[in-house]
Amino acid sequence: MARLLRVGDVHIGYGKVEAVRGVTLDVADNEIVTIIGANGAGKTTLLNAIMGVLPLRGAVSFAGVDLARLEIEDRVAAGLSLVPEGRELFAAMNVEDNLRLGAFRLGTASATQSLERVYTLFPRLKERRRQLTGTLSGGEQQMLAMGRALMGAPKLLMLDEPSLGLAPIIVADIFRTIGELRASGVSVLLVEQNAQAALQVADRAYVMELGEFVLEGPAKDVAGNARVAESYLGF
Repeated sequence: MARLLRVGDVHIGYGKVEAVRGVTLDVADNEIVTIIGANGAGKTTLLNAIMGVLPLRGAVSFAGVDLARLEIEDRVAAGLSLVPEGRELFAAMNVEDNLRLGAFRLGTASATQSLERVYTLFPRLKERRRQLTGTLSGGEQQMLAMGRALMGAPKLLMLDEPSLGLAPIIVADIFRTIGELRASGVSVLLVEQNAQAALQVADRAYVMELGEFVLEGPAKDVAGNARVAESYLGF
């Protein structure tokens, strides 16, 4: 299986404080990989650094290209996309206008095709396409944030806490959609505090504590680990 994202011995700091230390991971084509861990473990910091929001020391490549040479816009153009925890939507714009912002680098025909794919994936967004984004529910806003990221036809979608603050029935919808993304050829790197849901949908998993990976492997094996079950699954 071809490796899409490679992260090697990465260190990320805030001033003199090192928030991530010696992290190595990879994501393959058509694979869902999750990073689970407590709040403050360094998960969001790692995603932001891969996207280019934060500087890092170490090696990061995407589709064989060294990301150190690419600005954020170029990383998006290469097929890497991040849905941040805060979603960062434009509340005063309607749903469809927010979506079309995600296809700014595509031609009209390609943008229209992307829009139809997103509406197929998220029928509720099509129903709400003329509605102001600020009036959507939390679950609908999460769907919109994911849809906007998908408008650019990414090869890898990075999701930061997609279930945060959502009702269980909406969480189930979100994770079902994540599984559908893999089937459509989009790889996913998922940061999630809801370890049980994340491990059910993922192929492989990393457990992060205090800026370091303390366990990794197939998601089923990680879920069966006694320490993980006690600390993150409530068993």
